[in-house]
Amino acid sequence: MNYLEAENQVQQSQQQFQTVIQQFQNVAQKVRAAAPDEATGREWAMDLREIALAVQSQNQATVALVQQMAEYIRTLETQLDTHPNPTVQPRGWNRLGASSSGGGFLGNLTAGLGMGAGFAVAEDVVNDLFSAF
Repeated sequence: MNYLEAENQVQQSQQQFQTVIQQFQNVAQKVRAAAPDEATGREWAMDLREIALAVQSQNQATVALVQQMAEYIRTLETQLDTHPNPTVQPRGWNRLGASSSGGGFLGNLTAGLGMGAGFAVAEDVVNDLFSAF
């Protein structure tokens, strides 16, 4: 995998998430229409909203992971392109279970996830989707 492939994977993940949100919206409309009364329909819609938020959280974690991988790959590619004998060694890839903190890929990953990775994926979509209920 190279940097462009990783970036394409991020885009694909975000597009798939948008499809899932659209499917949640379709189900929410059907459930609300099929509810025996307004209060039940609203309750069911709120349950679907909770599920959509959980899916959103999972998607954000996945996108963050792939973005961290892409940045690590770009660092390695840059290092290999600019130095015949690179000073950065690809460590961390084969030791993911060895330690949960420190340097290397996993340390960068956990630091990036801890800082929020600097992106927001479709939070407004989820909120707007269920604000009508």
